[in-house]
Amino acid sequence: MKRFFIPAIFLLLCQLLSSCEEIIDINLNDADQRVVIEADLNNLPNTQVIYVSRTVPFNDARPREIVADAVVMIVGPRNNVFPFVYSEEHQGYINRSFNVRENATYSLSVTVDGEVYESTETMPVAVPVDSVGMLRENIFNDTYYFATLRFQDPAGVPNYYKYNVSVDGKPMKFFSVFSDKFNDGLYVTHQIGSVDNDIEMTSRVIVRRQSISAAVYRYWNEFQSTNPGSAAPANPTSNISNGALGYFGVSSATVYEFDFSTYQEFSSQDTSQ
Repeated sequence: MKRFFIPAIFLLLCQLLSSCEEIIDINLNDADQRVVIEADLNNLPNTQVIYVSRTVPFNDARPREIVADAVVMIVGPRNNVFPFVYSEEHQGYINRSFNVRENATYSLSVTVDGEVYESTETMPVAVPVDSVGMLRENIFNDTYYFATLRFQDPAGVPNYYKYNVSVDGKPMKFFSVFSDKFNDGLYVTHQIGSVDNDIEMTSRVIVRRQSISAAVYRYWNEFQSTNPGSAAPANPTSNISNGALGYFGVSSATVYEFDFSTYQEFSSQDTSQ
């Protein structure tokens, strides 16, 4: 089969996701009510949102109990404080002027009912993609389509990557995380599909690629490794203090759009070259 790549510079970027929010569906294993914080901050020009909630019993019809009276702030690298204010529209805490920078360190502070939950993260440097393509594979008589991103992994530096996917305008969903543990310094291909297997040759696929920290990688790697059929799935390891669930991440992010109808497919053997 013929390979076909398009330079990454020609892809539509951040503004395509202004109306797409990632869906996070975490099966929380906790009998006692606990605070859950979801803070995925990045350098895209979207409104930054921090979600604060409490766990609910398994038989509760609500997916979560939203906390609307928390005190939420980020402290930047120069000790400048950015307050996040609750927004009914977003059902989370927002700051429209907050921006992040690579290699800068940020601290999260969330106060709920007098209890303080904290975390500190440094924003990783983005690893650029130099070409993209698409791949079709037949697995157990089912056809799967993947967006592919090829890049040079920096040698001697631990790198971690997270991917979210939107297919044909649907909300963003987490797909996978990757580590360079076994391919440090190599030329790498990441195959990115859909958890719903709803990508077709006519699909418009948007992929958000994030360079993340080791702590955020651990959280999502445990999440993707959880057996959904387990009676008592474990909660992913949080990087937030005081027993909070969830995670705090500050990532370098890039958005890529794939129109599969304009691509010629290439074989799985080509991805290893």
